[in-house]
Amino acid sequence: MSKRILMVEDTEDNRQILRDLISNTDYELLEAVDGAEGIAMAAKHKPDLILMDIQLPVMDGYEASRRIKSNPELQHIPIIAVTSYALAGDEARTLAAGCDGYIAKPFSPRLLLEKIREFLPQGDPLA
Repeated sequence: MSKRILMVEDTEDNRQILRDLISNTDYELLEAVDGAEGIAMAAKHKPDLILMDIQLPVMDGYEASRRIKSNPELQHIPIIAVTSYALAGDEARTLAAGCDGYIAKPFSPRLLLEKIREFLPQGDPLA
């Protein structure tokens, strides 16, 4: 059974880039377009990993990550922040919100896959 990744990203172009990247792996990809939908989908589908944008409509990725990590049924799910926030202190802020990893946009597809594999080492036949 393949590992399930939830992508929480509001920009269609970024979602397409991630779709293309994940389509070459054994991972199953779910999509949410805002923080509130991301929380709801995490609760419903219990993904193995969440890729969380930070700048989102309805609820930002910081708050969505905090809420996911405060839910005992979801707190074990690793969250990787994938964000254009790349100034000094931004990585620390994502980690303080409960994210387990951080990738700055624009990202290298190879580096993002390496980060995903840190948390889901068996889900990819290309690993």
